[in-house]
Amino acid sequence: MADESERNEATEIVDGQVETVEVSKHPEATIPETDLSLADIERGRSHPAQWAVYAVAVLVAIIAPYWLGRSLAVHNTAWLTAHLNAFTPQGMAFVSWTVTLVAVACLGIAIVDSGRWVWRILFVFGLVAEQFVAGVALLKLDFWYSTYVVYGDSATVANAANLGIIAAGFGVAVFAVVWVGLLVVIRKESPLNVLTRSWASFILFFAIEVVALLVVMFGGLLTTVATGA
Repeated sequence: MADESERNEATEIVDGQVETVEVSKHPEATIPETDLSLADIERGRSHPAQWAVYAVAVLVAIIAPYWLGRSLAVHNTAWLTAHLNAFTPQGMAFVSWTVTLVAVACLGIAIVDSGRWVWRILFVFGLVAEQFVAGVALLKLDFWYSTYVVYGDSATVANAANLGIIAAGFGVAVFAVVWVGLLVVIRKESPLNVLTRSWASFILFFAIEVVALLVVMFGGLLTTVATGA
């Protein structure tokens, strides 16, 4: 029989009566002692060198592909035009929208699934593709003037590429406004709170992006930009 000094007891109410019951206890600590603070542990997991290299990679992915695409457009216009004419305006809009969507989606997943580097790496590749297309299409606020000067009558395809990128960006902006609105309006105990779950948010995001693409492809924007040059 265990010695009274070794017993671990507590007073509880059982069936309406106050009783002293024996409870389990850990004779030894299950968590090892350490002199490290929580801040020390977090610093050990942060890997600042990795993040510095990644930040440089993202910066290069933003600058270098755009510069390469723009250089091709200015210095190898005939060669580039011959290849761009293989696309219809709708097809080029779809390509540019897709690469932009891949970059944004990978960034979103990287934020949600922050423990995996694969999504961050895929985001860089998607960013490279998007910036290269943007460079080829001479993307800026009044892109239709630049594309007409460089590409002439073949500017429609380049304009379509710009519209695809802009459509994807506009879709992100609309999704952000809608998602924040849902967080503010829907109560935590409401059944509609399921709309703020990660899987539901991604479905909403892709739905908005598809609508933005369809507006560009079939809403007359391609014709408007082409005739407005």
